[in-house]
Amino acid sequence: QVQLVESGGGLVQAGGSLRLSCAASGSIFSINTMGWYRQAPGKQRELVALITSAGRTNYADSVKGRFTISRDNAKNTVYLQMNSLKPEDTSVYYCNSHTPYGYNYWGQGTQVTVSS
Repeated sequence: QVQLVESGGGLVQAGGSLRLSCAASGSIFSINTMGWYRQAPGKQRELVALITSAGRTNYADSVKGRFTISRDNAKNTVYLQMNSLKPEDTSVYYCNSHTPYGYNYWGQGTQVTVSS
């Protein structure tokens, strides 16, 4: 069982920045692929960024060049640095942990609101 707790969401003006954090417990964090997803009202949940246990990253086209995902295995934490935020980035952001055994775990979500 993996527990994920997100923090760092909030209200920011367009062009601003936020950093999301996701603290994990309950498994060997370093071997899991970690990801950030988001879901806006009336829309499907979508991938924002992934980082593998080896540190390889993958981003949605809509956030490339603006968002950076990173991980600190010593702190069992994954981060999402979000710069140049746009109103269309407004969503609930969810942390995800995918284990090598095929299990997926989700955090409770944190709201990010970008005002124009």
